[in-house]
Amino acid sequence: MAYAIYATKPGGSDVLEKHDFEPQAPGPDEVLIRHNAIGVNFIDIYIRSGSYPWPVEENLVLGCEAAGVIEAVGPGVSGFREGDRVAYTLPNGAYSTHRNINVSHVVHLPDNIEDETAAACMLKGLTCYYLLHNSYKVEAGEKVLFHAAAGGVGLIAGQWLAAKGATAIGTAGSDEKCELALANGYTDVINYKTDDFVAGVKALTEAEMVDVVYDSVGKDTWPGSRDCLKRHGTLVAFGQSSGPADDFKISDLAVGSLYLTRPTLFHFVADRSWLENASAALFDMIGSGRLNIAVNQTFDLSDVTKAHDALESRATTGSTILIP
Repeated sequence: MAYAIYATKPGGSDVLEKHDFEPQAPGPDEVLIRHNAIGVNFIDIYIRSGSYPWPVEENLVLGCEAAGVIEAVGPGVSGFREGDRVAYTLPNGAYSTHRNINVSHVVHLPDNIEDETAAACMLKGLTCYYLLHNSYKVEAGEKVLFHAAAGGVGLIAGQWLAAKGATAIGTAGSDEKCELALANGYTDVINYKTDDFVAGVKALTEAEMVDVVYDSVGKDTWPGSRDCLKRHGTLVAFGQSSGPADDFKISDLAVGSLYLTRPTLFHFVADRSWLENASAALFDMIGSGRLNIAVNQTFDLSDVTKAHDALESRATTGSTILIP
């Protein structure tokens, strides 16, 4: 029996419930995908908890990335057929065994990319692509600070930055996580729980500081992130795992004529050309061996509550996936 996990209302992980359903035939420009693997991300927690705007639906199916096989094709679909292996990233709807989805959001999976890998990297890998190529185009020789370096996005970013020839400094919350980040492209990693990361960056760069800071933590890190930037540096704020930086003022950027951007992946993937090009680049990085996707936690879809609790308590590293 097909089933989905609903969030019945904003709240803790206890609002997640399993509901059986009968898959429907896909509509115009849609395909029906049987999911083989589903990604779990902090944005799912932001939405579930109400930190991000709650959609109007009373019962919301969370999940923003998945991979599987097309089981049916709706009217008007071209370029895809039954049996094709595919993947996608799209706000909400992935915590389900089956899903009808507009084909504009779907990309083909190369034969050398496994479903589990794709489900673990569509959102996080494409996030890295826009961070390093669109939000700020990192060049060889530049210095970068990346927070949460041992997380799903962080581990991909460290490898991609190394491939680009940048000097990547990371932060992480334990010695074990620091070691993991060091094994994934970072030249240095600072344990932010035991050390002042601003002082650490200053020492590592001989007071030159960095060209760009990538900050998905928010409230706990943003003042230090600003202080790690050289003059005319860029702060890319793309998350708020510790809460929003409510005390930020535009005048805070005047200390170094700094740039600030708050990008969102789904504004990029809405452009079909960007989606195809970025996905191709991501799959090429993986297929060539320059990028390893670390799937370090796997849960049954029916155990999604445990997955949320693990992610929210910072007990995870790398990527987490659900298997229907």
